[in-house]
Amino acid sequence: MPWTTAPPRRLVILGVAASDCHVVANQLIARFLRDEGFEVENLGACTPVEEFARACVRRPEAEALLVGSLNGHIHEDLRGLREAKRSGRVHCPVVVGGNLSVGSSKSPASDRRLYALGVDRIVHDPATLPAVLAQLRSAGGHFIAGRALGGRAVVERSVGAGASGAGHARVP
Repeated sequence: MPWTTAPPRRLVILGVAASDCHVVANQLIARFLRDEGFEVENLGACTPVEEFARACVRRPEAEALLVGSLNGHIHEDLRGLREAKRSGRVHCPVVVGGNLSVGSSKSPASDRRLYALGVDRIVHDPATLPAVLAQLRSAGGHFIAGRALGGRAVVERSVGAGASGAGHARVP
């Protein structure tokens, strides 16, 4: 019987946006992803863009940066993201999720603002993260921004690092 080694674990960097101290969902998502076979570097709560960038530089094998927010202030918290991507310090797709705006009214304009800040994908259901990460990986470095249409992910355009997407994808 030949010896085989386990495949390397896929690394994601996880954290909660700078002004947000909510950690319960963060811990649950970290555990869920570990159970799905991912290596998770969890930066915890109140993580500024600069700390995410340092983690990406330290861990160049990271395939995604996952940022959560529950207080709704993620737009302000990610103001330095576009520059961190432009400089190459954040080299992987940025996926955000949680409560992404203040108040009960959610609008497409809020998502567009996040894409303009450098976000590559918005996830509204953390259970879809493994499928979203698989899609990003299979895109071969071109991040796919899509929109839901009849329960299917519809690709609107390929988005390179630092570009903005037109919508978000829902994984069937």
